[in-house]
Amino acid sequence: MRWTVLTLICCTWTAHGLIRIPLRRMLSVRTQLRASNRLEVFMRDHQPDVFNRRYAQCYPPGIPSLRLGKSSERLYNFMDAQYYGLISLGTPEQNFTVVFDTGSSDLWVPSSYCVSEACGMHHKFKAFESSTFNHDGRMFGIHYGKGHMLGIMGREVLKIGPLTVQNQEFGESVYEPGYVFVMAKFDGVLGLAYPSLAEELGTPVFDSIMNQKSVDQPIFSFYLSKSKMPRDPEGELLLGGMDEALYSGPINWNPVTLKSYWQIKMSSIQVQGALTFCPHGCQAIIDTGTSLIIGPTRDILALQQLIGATPTSIGEYLLDCARLSSLPQVTIMLNGVEYVLTAESYVRRVGTGPTYSE
Repeated sequence: MRWTVLTLICCTWTAHGLIRIPLRRMLSVRTQLRASNRLEVFMRDHQPDVFNRRYAQCYPPGIPSLRLGKSSERLYNFMDAQYYGLISLGTPEQNFTVVFDTGSSDLWVPSSYCVSEACGMHHKFKAFESSTFNHDGRMFGIHYGKGHMLGIMGREVLKIGPLTVQNQEFGESVYEPGYVFVMAKFDGVLGLAYPSLAEELGTPVFDSIMNQKSVDQPIFSFYLSKSKMPRDPEGELLLGGMDEALYSGPINWNPVTLKSYWQIKMSSIQVQGALTFCPHGCQAIIDTGTSLIIGPTRDILALQQLIGATPTSIGEYLLDCARLSSLPQVTIMLNGVEYVLTAESYVRRVGTGPTYSE
C-alpha cells in the first residue's frame, strides 16, 4: 500500500513569520517509467535498491537567520514515495534538494569529487568554493540494496529557509551505487531521526538547531497533502512548532518507545471485521522518507489476498477499478485512536485499466 505524494520550488512570505515555499507538481519517476513501458524492466533490475535499504526507503537557502520562532520548508516528491525540499551549504551558498527523512539521521549531498553516474545528474558540493568549509577527514558509509554509498565528512554553514545552522556535520558522497540515484529528483538526504541512528559521527541537523536555540519549541512537524487543487499547499516541513490552520481536532500524541527511529507502539490493524493484524500490539516507525506502509510479509500477503489483489512480477498488486467501492476499510489503531483507510486511500489509480494496490 502506498499514499501518493508530490513536487515543488520558490519562496514566499506568509503570516506568522513562516517561510512557505510553493510546490510545483511534476510527473513521478514511476509514472514516467510506466508511460514509456520501462517500469517493469527498471523494477526487476533495481528493486533491491528500492526496497532493501536500511533507512526504510531513502534512495535515497540564502537568507540569514531572522529570528527565533517557527520556520517552514515546502516539500517535493519522488516516485510517489518521497517529499523533498531546498537547503543550502557553504559561503557563498550552494543549493541542494534533499529528502527530509525521519527514517535516518544523517545529512549528505553529492561531492564535486564523486565518480558515480548519479552525481553527474545532480548538484555537487564544491568545498573549495566555500570560505566557511571545515574538512573533517573521516569517512562514512551507508548500506543500500546494491552497494555501499561512500563519502567524506565535513562541517559547514547550513541554511534551511530562514534558519542558519553553524558548523553542521555533513557528508559528501563520492560514490553512489545503483540507478535509482540517477533518476532521483533530489540531490541528497537530511535525516531527522535520533543521533543513535546516525552512520556519520556528529550531531543531526535538528539536534543542532535545538542546541543553537534557533527555534522557540523543540518540535518539527510535517504537513503532507494529496490535494490536486492548484492553490493548495501539497507538503510542508515546519521547524519549531505546528500550524494549527493545517489540521483540526486534538493531536494524538504517541510516546516514543525507542529513541532511534521515531518508533511507537501500534495497537492493531483491522480489515473491516474480517481480519486483525498485530492484535496484541506491535512496534512501528513513522518514516517521512517513504510513503509505503510496510509490514511482515505473511501479513501483507494475507491483506492483499483479502482485498482480491493479484500479484505481478515486479511486486505490485492489480485490482479492477470497478471493485473499489466494494473493498473493505483498513483501520490502523494508534493510542486508542482509529485511522480509517478507504480503498481510495490504499489503492492508486493508474491509466484507464486496472489499478495498482500499493
